[in-house]
Amino acid sequence: MTSRRAFIKSGGLALFGIGFGGVPAFVAKAAAVKKMSRLYKKNKILVCIFQRGAMDGLMAVPLFNDAYLKSARPSLFMSAAKDTKTAPVIDLDGTFGLHPNMKSLEPLFRSKQLAIVHGVGSPNNTRSHFDAQDYMESGTPFTKSTDTGWLNRASGLLGHDGSPFRAVSLTNSMPRSFYGYNPSIAISNLQDFALQMKSNPLAANATAKSFEDLYDQASSGLLKQTGKETFDAVKMLDNLDTKNYTPANGAEYPASPLGNALKQIAQLIKLDIGLEIGFAESGGWDTHYNQGTENGTFGRNILDFSNSIAAFWTDLGSLQDDVTLMTMTEFGRTVKQNGSGGTDHGRGSCGFILGNDVSGGKVHGIVHPLAIENLEDGRDLAVTTDFRAVFSEVADRHLNINNDAVLFPGWEGKKPGVMR
Repeated sequence: MTSRRAFIKSGGLALFGIGFGGVPAFVAKAAAVKKMSRLYKKNKILVCIFQRGAMDGLMAVPLFNDAYLKSARPSLFMSAAKDTKTAPVIDLDGTFGLHPNMKSLEPLFRSKQLAIVHGVGSPNNTRSHFDAQDYMESGTPFTKSTDTGWLNRASGLLGHDGSPFRAVSLTNSMPRSFYGYNPSIAISNLQDFALQMKSNPLAANATAKSFEDLYDQASSGLLKQTGKETFDAVKMLDNLDTKNYTPANGAEYPASPLGNALKQIAQLIKLDIGLEIGFAESGGWDTHYNQGTENGTFGRNILDFSNSIAAFWTDLGSLQDDVTLMTMTEFGRTVKQNGSGGTDHGRGSCGFILGNDVSGGKVHGIVHPLAIENLEDGRDLAVTTDFRAVFSEVADRHLNINNDAVLFPGWEGKKPGVMR
């Protein structure tokens, strides 16, 4: 008979297009046998946001006193002075600033909950969005053949039988980070509970087989011995009133894809059904044209990005101790603006790490003055921190994963000290 461990590891949950009232009758019956109670031990939770399109780290967190940056960006440079035509950059430490539309994150930086890593990126110098994202999400920047994602491997290293909701992506399809043999699901919207497991090429066949077996053997007691916790979790999520959810502590999420995704991740955290890795995406960062300052494309995106994260953190309240949020983007933008008022594909960018176990209130990493002799290929912010160093440290310290050989095979680097 199939064991619970084998059932979970073979794909766990693969219910396609389930909505309210759509849980199969035998599943609902199995879930209703006992009164609902907390099913899973509370664990730490990592939430990742991928900024797809390559975010301009020098606009999000500029070196606002750098003379070369000012001359290289005549219409994009933003000063910390209050008498300029654009809103002033928020001065963090006399060297680095925050884009003015990121003011909702300033209090988190001042309270030392928010850390920034600058000059972070991939050691692979590709400027292809597809390749760079693939390398970052697989965690193997020089190997195209890797068939699993680093977050899926992280899920497998957690060291215990997990909830079917251990790894959840609030996206329309399964992100590359979640590809692999450990159970993970993509939910486009909790209100219609549309699970997109079929986008995971490694888990789809095994998952379909699991549920085929499950249906065939339900009458023989397989549910009781292998699937009860899975179905209890399904029933709990199905009973969640997502439509009328009211964020706590006055949190106001933007009505945007990222805002909605983070709001739903907060709901899953509060439901306490075993979420340990959450994933969301933010698009629109490929700013080749009309990048603008506070009112342009970048300004609108960074406002939504910042306000969504701030709302999520406010909404968590006392649960902040259990959560660390980390952002990533495939590469940065050129130091010099182009002739279309934008910036082209570059190298280094910056990432944000938020949590109560973060070494916050600092801009980590090495960023040399942006003189042309310090630029990578004479045009880009140099990558001085390998993204694997950041991802590994956060996973190690927050999720208690200490196996870089599996998490990032072939990498043996120094960690930047972003966690306490």
